[in-house]
Amino acid sequence: MNDDKGLLSSGLDMVGRNKRYIVWFYVLNVALAWFGGGAFSKQAHEILDHSLHAERLVHGFDLGVLVEMFARPEFGPTMASTAPAIHFALLFFALTALFLPGVLQGYASTYRLPREDFFRACGRNLWRFVRLMIVAGIVMGIVAGALFGIRAALLKKAAESTNELLPFYVSMASLCVIFLVMTALRIWFDLAQTDVVLSDQRAVRRSIGAGFRHTWRNLGRLLASYVAIAIVAAIVLLAGLFVWMKLVPPASVLGAIFVSQLTLLLLLIPRFWQRGVAVTYYLRNMVEPIAVQPFTPLPVVAPAANEPIPAPLIPSALPEAQES
Repeated sequence: MNDDKGLLSSGLDMVGRNKRYIVWFYVLNVALAWFGGGAFSKQAHEILDHSLHAERLVHGFDLGVLVEMFARPEFGPTMASTAPAIHFALLFFALTALFLPGVLQGYASTYRLPREDFFRACGRNLWRFVRLMIVAGIVMGIVAGALFGIRAALLKKAAESTNELLPFYVSMASLCVIFLVMTALRIWFDLAQTDVVLSDQRAVRRSIGAGFRHTWRNLGRLLASYVAIAIVAAIVLLAGLFVWMKLVPPASVLGAIFVSQLTLLLLLIPRFWQRGVAVTYYLRNMVEPIAVQPFTPLPVVAPAANEPIPAPLIPSALPEAQES
């Protein structure tokens, strides 16, 4: 790894060398989304295939028609269509926890990681990742709840002010603070996950402690890298929405599918880019150096000039074989 490169460029190089991980995660995402949306598609077809209102959704988007479709008795309960989507979303979350250790191992390798080593890393670190995610969920939930509670109190106080724009400013500022704090927590647990995989750490608490220490020491550098990648992801999302609304005709179903799926594929790159930044930081700052003892050759003692060299001992006769 070239230490002269920054975290962003080195992390992006890792993503470029391992593009197959993005493709496979995209295929997995599309497949699970297809199965998750099957129930809603079936319910919508049963109504829209026999209604003239369908044209108002095919040649554009009419929110009133969509709400009316949901309200019709033959559409059925909303939970019947949303429950499969939730289940497959949880399945995607579980599969991400399963395959992510192999991705981190592949990023840290200087060669193309074989399939056997990829799945070996996945299986060895599965339970460790589950424990890490449980701890991360508890910590992030507590911090997010406290921050949003403080935000609500600040907005309540700002609403009592005579300045009409003060609540808006307080709302935007508090959201920015919450975003930065949650990003810092994300960096903490990304480094902990990277340490668990690359150091083969069984004690998850040690990786959590190491991730916290390095996040605190280099918070500005790591936070700037993650925020820059998040800004790139926001630009990709806005560009995709702009192309979809301005350049894709309302009646072009294939065009809408192409633009939306391309946008989703590109949005996976920032996610893997952040993982590449975490792996780059780990390899540069968290790997313990191996102490190498200097090699001291033994002195060669030459025989003295007047000292005779002893002749090799040669047995006078071979021992006789014992009679059987």
